Amino acid sequence: MKILMYCLNYAPELTGIGKYTSEQAEWLVAQGHEVRVITAPPYYPEWSIAPGYSGSRYSREVRNGVTVLRSPLWVPRTPSGLKRLLHLATFAASSLPLLFGQAKWRPDVLFVVEPPLFCAPAALLFGKLFRAKTWLHIQDFEVDAAFALGILKSQRLRDIVERCERWILRRFDRVSTISQAMLRLAEAKGVENHRLVHFPNWVDVNAINAGADRSYRSELNIPREAVIALYSGNMGRKQGLELLAQAAHLLKDAENVHFIFCGDGPGKAELQQACAGLARTHFLSLQPKERLPSLLSSADIHLLPQRADAADLVMPSKLTGMLASGRPVIATAADHTELADVVTGRGVAVAPGDASGLASAILSLAGQHDVRVSLGHAARRYAETSLAVDSLLARFVSQIGIVLEELPSKPGTAKR
Repeated sequence: MKILMYCLNYAPELTGIGKYTSEQAEWLVAQGHEVRVITAPPYYPEWSIAPGYSGSRYSREVRNGVTVLRSPLWVPRTPSGLKRLLHLATFAASSLPLLFGQAKWRPDVLFVVEPPLFCAPAALLFGKLFRAKTWLHIQDFEVDAAFALGILKSQRLRDIVERCERWILRRFDRVSTISQAMLRLAEAKGVENHRLVHFPNWVDVNAINAGADRSYRSELNIPREAVIALYSGNMGRKQGLELLAQAAHLLKDAENVHFIFCGDGPGKAELQQACAGLARTHFLSLQPKERLPSLLSSADIHLLPQRADAADLVMPSKLTGMLASGRPVIATAADHTELADVVTGRGVAVAPGDASGLASAILSLAGQHDVRVSLGHAARRYAETSLAVDSLLARFVSQIGIVLEELPSKPGTAKR
C-alpha cells in the first residue's frame, strides 16, 4: 500500500508523539509498504529547532526507508495559548504545498495525526480530490485539553472551535485514538461507532530489558540499596510536575529514596528551582534512544503525574515503556479514569494534586520489595499481552485493508 502520514512530530524526536509516528512509519516500510511522511523539523520537547535542521526551509530526507518531507515551522521560545495556535497554524499553512504535491503519487490512505487539528480540512480536501481514504488518529484531544488546562479561555471561541471540530471528525473515513475513554469522547462528538478504531500506543517489549540495570546508579552515585523513583518524559503543563517537587520535599528525610527527574521542556527550570537543595534529587536531560531501556530499568518505581483537568483527554505515551520495564507505576489519576484502571494492579493510583498521597505511596512501595516485584511482573505481562508493537501495528494494517475495500478503485486499477 501507499501510505501518506501527515504529522507535526517525527524522528529524531525521542519522546512523545514523534516517537510513535516514526516507529509506525518504519514498521510499515519493513513490511513492504511505501510510506511518505509530511512533518516539521524536530523541535520537541525543547521547543527549539534541533541542530542540523531549519525552521525556515523545506527539506527532504530518507530515514530508514521512509521518505520524510519537512516544511517550515515557527517555534515560540515560551509557548503560550496564542503562540501555540500560531505555531500549529504555521505548520498547517507551510505544509500545504507538500501535501498537494503528493497528488501524482496517489496514496491509498492519508493518515493524519492530531494534534494539530488545523491540518484536517486540507487532508479531507486532498482525500476527496484524489480519492484517498482519510484516517484521523487522535493522540490528544487538543481542543478540550487547551480549554481544560486554561491555555485558551474564551467560551465564545470554544463554542466555535468545537462546532468546527465536530464537523471535521464526522467526515474522516476512520477516526482512531489511544484509549477507550478517548474513543467514547470521539463518539460523543458525533463520530459513528463503525468508523471508530481503538489504536493504542505500543512498546517494543523485546527492546526494554525488564531485568535489573545499575548503570545510572553508578553514574549518579546512588547507593545500591536505595530505591529510585523515576520520572522520565516531557516536562510541560499537562504533567503536573509541581507535585513531584512537593513529594520530594515531603520525603527529604527518607534516606533510602532517591528521585531521578529526566527530560526537557518548558517546565524543567521551574521544577529544578522547586527542588533546589534536595540532596537525593537528580536531574538528567532527555536520554538518547539507545539508553532508554537502561534508564527505565534503573527505576524501582515509576512516577506518572497527571493533572485532574487532563483526565481522559490524553493518555500519557510514556506509560508503555514504564509498564514494559517491569516496574510498578505510581500515577496521579482519579478513580474510574482509564489511566487509573490501567495502573491499578500494576502500581498505585493516587488522587491528582495530592502531594501527600503521592509521597505516602512512594514511601510505602519503597519499603515493600516483594510488593514492587509482584506489581512489576503484572505490569510487564500487561505490556506483553496488550501493547506489543507487532500485534498492534499488524491490526492497524488489517484495518486499512478494510477501509480500502470501501473505496472505489482508482481509474485504471483493479478493485482491491
